[in-house]
Amino acid sequence: MARPTLIRAALFSALALLGAGAALAQTDPVADRKEGLKRMQGHLEAINPVATAGGDVREMVPRTEDMMAFFATLPSRFPAGSDNNGSKALPSVWADRPGFEAAAANAVTAASALRSAAASGDAAATAQAARAMGGACGACHRSYRGR
Repeated sequence: MARPTLIRAALFSALALLGAGAALAQTDPVADRKEGLKRMQGHLEAINPVATAGGDVREMVPRTEDMMAFFATLPSRFPAGSDNNGSKALPSVWADRPGFEAAAANAVTAASALRSAAASGDAAATAQAARAMGGACGACHRSYRGR
């Protein structure tokens, strides 16, 4: 092989590998959000017993921070056309995008209040904030999640 041909072959191979890497880096939005929402459920299920037992709720702060970060990105986890692959998302997620974004913002607000309560060490306030967080989740599910 001549030198220019080797260089072209090497460049082509490098570009092919880059393309394959980019394809692998893309995630399935349905699987991604399902994993994240299960993680959020796990956080809430971990916080509730600690708060109701009067435990050290300050240990729950990292969980609440993950909840805040996740719900802040929730709308971006529902790109157009991601209503497949076992998704329980209702068409209203996309048809009523402002409402869905408001529901996600309400979840961020509830998670922030939960974080503040947990950081204060007040178990009763944390239990109350956890109930409010559950209410924010339920409100979104009623409008935007199928069974």
